[in-house]
Amino acid sequence: MTAPILIRVTHRYAHPAARVFDAWLDPATVARFMFSAETGGLVRCELDPRVGGRFVMVDRRADGDVEHCGRYLEIDRPHRLVFTFGIPAVSPDEDRITLDFRALDDGCELTLTAEMDPAWREYEDSSRQAWAKMLAALEQALD
Repeated sequence: MTAPILIRVTHRYAHPAARVFDAWLDPATVARFMFSAETGGLVRCELDPRVGGRFVMVDRRADGDVEHCGRYLEIDRPHRLVFTFGIPAVSPDEDRITLDFRALDDGCELTLTAEMDPAWREYEDSSRQAWAKMLAALEQALD
């Protein structure tokens, strides 16, 4: 098996790690930063934030709604959150997303690592940009 593509994006927040961590498990907050775009946004956000729990998010786009889903693999508040992430209408493949939170004197740093199947290499840059955009949008959602 070929090694997965690793995408890493880091963002610093002027908020404690626990607050940033909790934002990922709160449907109202998730709806404010995941897939936030001028042309759409989340129209459905259902989270079951427990190990083994699933989530479903529906992103409204100009060309139609897109369902994203996954399940929680690890929840270690406020240090690490790991979940799968996929788009069933496009592929049965799921990425593995790991969020590592590091406390800082003036807030925290979040490092997101996405492990993608090498078959999706052409989407590596756009995926990196999308995750970076969502991490920046999370900062606005927390303010």
